Amino acid sequence: MQRTNRLSAFAAALIVAASTLNPGDAQAVDPTVVDSRLAVRTVVDGLSQPTSMAFLDSNNILVLEKATGRVQRVLNGIIQGTPALDLAVNSASERGLLGIALHPDFPTNPGVFLYWTESTTGADTTVLSETPLLGNRVDRFLWNGSTLTFDRNLIQLRALQPAFAAEPTPPTGRGNNNGGVLRFGPDGKLYIFVGDVGRRGQLQNLPDGPLGPGQPDDQFGGPEPDDAHLTGAILRLNDDGSAPADNPFFGVGATMGGEAGANIQKVFSYGHRNGFGMAFDPKAGHLWLQENGDDSFAELNRVTPGMNGGWVQIMGPVTRVARYKAIETSSEDDPCRGTPYFGLQQERWSPENIANTPLQALSRLFELPGSQYRDPELSWKFDVAPGGLGFLDGRALGLLYDGNLFMGAARETLEEGYLFRFRLSFDRRRIGVIDLRLLLDRVADNLCKFDITESESLLFGRGFGIGTDIQTGPNGNLFVVSLSKGAIYEIYRP
Repeated sequence: MQRTNRLSAFAAALIVAASTLNPGDAQAVDPTVVDSRLAVRTVVDGLSQPTSMAFLDSNNILVLEKATGRVQRVLNGIIQGTPALDLAVNSASERGLLGIALHPDFPTNPGVFLYWTESTTGADTTVLSETPLLGNRVDRFLWNGSTLTFDRNLIQLRALQPAFAAEPTPPTGRGNNNGGVLRFGPDGKLYIFVGDVGRRGQLQNLPDGPLGPGQPDDQFGGPEPDDAHLTGAILRLNDDGSAPADNPFFGVGATMGGEAGANIQKVFSYGHRNGFGMAFDPKAGHLWLQENGDDSFAELNRVTPGMNGGWVQIMGPVTRVARYKAIETSSEDDPCRGTPYFGLQQERWSPENIANTPLQALSRLFELPGSQYRDPELSWKFDVAPGGLGFLDGRALGLLYDGNLFMGAARETLEEGYLFRFRLSFDRRRIGVIDLRLLLDRVADNLCKFDITESESLLFGRGFGIGTDIQTGPNGNLFVVSLSKGAIYEIYRP
């Protein structure tokens, strides 16, 4: 049985969220944490689908709203009357106003960088087709103390997903796997995560496209990673949008030449499906990314320069590739929801093509010179819909939590929006596992999609709704943005 119009977990959650923003529904469940020595308070509420935030100072926050296109300024917990910026966005599915990062020298350098999806109508829209081909933008704006003004565009990325013959519905295409996270690294470079946007080509480890040898991507063309096909990757840029000369594929791109070569020079890692959380370890400088599976193998990755994450050939550890195939080709009903799993969301590359052995899977990867495949540091057999990702930097919550990694949920139904906590190993290269069930293979063998069996020891909080951003605030406390509850929460030590 094939299902051809499934929404991703996050896209479906957004539809639910849009109808649960009224008091008395999702907001009736207050967020809590399991540590009785800590407490949660609301910093601000009344926001419309907030996605991410940036602290200007201890009492001053810029907050992005997904569907209104507004950058709201929150001063002392109050939303100011006039937005700092109002963009005309296409917020269909997982598009919209998504990512924000302040220049590392802010406020001396007043640059504020935004990832957003442009509308072609001049107004906010949710119509899937009303965005340019390269509708995902990263732009630099200047902060003058009260408003943001446009300065320059750094890069334009694929947004439009037209319908294709194998899927008659929805007839206008899709808008999922859009990515949208921005982070400046300790090296002063801007890191951009863009999802695969439904593409099936080289950066999804299909060198000849989904139709076979010598064939382009049947929907997008290509398969070269030119301007229309630069997807499923983490990009690393200078603050003016140029490619740093020490990027892992800079030389490869120079040799390749042309538009595709110029884009390869910008790639830090590739082979990623989609994710809503990316964060730098403040102690060691390593980059971490959560990655959403389709039905199987959500991942938590430590990303290294030149990494190939394996998608679409591999999700989860490569030793589990047979399980990946078995789940995604299942014709049996899932005991938790009563429907089968078959399909990788769209039928343009059937899951029946997944390799049967680890060696076979590795042999099928698209290898840029200098690339290397890395297994995730932790994964879940069935997708648990991860959301925002962030570190706690400091001892405001106690020494026990300093340097811990936290992850939110992209669905409210998971414990009404879980908050997971991960300790790191001594060298900060791995997840410090305390549950013996995870020790051997670093896989949580949960029972079905959205179940959190074998993650009980990771549970830090509940009731946070769809948690899209997690950061350490200027006061050292942990702050969580909840898209579905229209709020920012602060976890603190009374």
